[in-house]
Amino acid sequence: MSSTAPPAPPGGGLLLFRFRGVPVVLAPSWWLGAVAIVVLYTPLVERLLPGATTTSSVALAAAFAVLLGLSVLAHEMGHCVTALRLGLPVRRLRLFLLGGLAEIARTPRRPAHEGVVAAAGPAVSIVLAALFGAMVLVLPGQGALWLLVLECAFANVAVAVFNLLPGLPLDGGRMLRAGVWAMTGRRATGTRAAAVGGWVVAGLLVAWALWGVATESPDRWLRLGICLFTAWFVVAGAGGELAAEQRPLPEGFRLADVVRPILQLPAESPVADALAAAAGRGVVLVRADGVAAGLLDQAAAERLAASSPFSPAELAAEPIRPESVLLASEPVADIVDRVRETAAWQFVVVDDDGRPSGVLLRTDLGAALDGAG
Repeated sequence: MSSTAPPAPPGGGLLLFRFRGVPVVLAPSWWLGAVAIVVLYTPLVERLLPGATTTSSVALAAAFAVLLGLSVLAHEMGHCVTALRLGLPVRRLRLFLLGGLAEIARTPRRPAHEGVVAAAGPAVSIVLAALFGAMVLVLPGQGALWLLVLECAFANVAVAVFNLLPGLPLDGGRMLRAGVWAMTGRRATGTRAAAVGGWVVAGLLVAWALWGVATESPDRWLRLGICLFTAWFVVAGAGGELAAEQRPLPEGFRLADVVRPILQLPAESPVADALAAAAGRGVVLVRADGVAAGLLDQAAAERLAASSPFSPAELAAEPIRPESVLLASEPVADIVDRVRETAAWQFVVVDDDGRPSGVLLRTDLGAALDGAG
């Protein structure tokens, strides 16, 4: 799935690697999903491979959990690569309990771009399903490796089919929005249609779960739990997309109310001292040659200070890029749009003479807009 919704606060996950500057993060909830897969698939392996020991069954189920995670990662990388090629910045790629999310930092300006980015993920899943399916035909049947490959083929088919359902926040919902947008010329109309699609998808999931309970299906309770949780995710995502599309700028909102005072510190300052000096202010770290090293990242600085308090604060700096510099005299609506569309957590606010006058945090702006709304 791809997303243009406001991101969660930074941190709270394991940074796996960066792809073209985009952090790929493993959320803590992914481990819960992996454990659930091992618990659920171990009995299945023991039934399908009668000679397998408990240890080998657990190992095979764990291998499936890892391969499924890699398949979801490939799905999200499809969104990420396509978005970057179209000039759409990606804030981060996150793997979590229900799958993954490529957080696209800017709303596509054209319906074709929205549709192509949304379709890229399922396309990757379909290709993976075909590759695993071809391997099933080549490998000797009924063995442990054959079973693992077969499970991965079915899993990628399931990922592709589920994500192609026509409702937000799923990829199929984004493709539906792109189609309605292209026909009507109004993105908001497409969002409303795709949000309704999301509610329909959620309703069908609940109905299927209740049907399993009514017919006393062997997997009825597992199905009920998964479907209810997934339906909640779909409804919440569709509602969030609809709210973001319709949210106006609150009356009387002033940027000055959320901009934090700015403090300049030497880049080589101990990170613990920099945190203590910040006291709720934005911190610009300046090198000895007068060049700004970046803005102190509060979360990264706290993690660094916990393990190495005397390390240079520059190691916990977020770079200052041209797109993360805001002119205080710009219209507030334009500044809000810039923040929403830029892959940065902090922004330097400068006056008409180019002098830094404050620091704006994405989380502060989001909280203020939500509170005023």
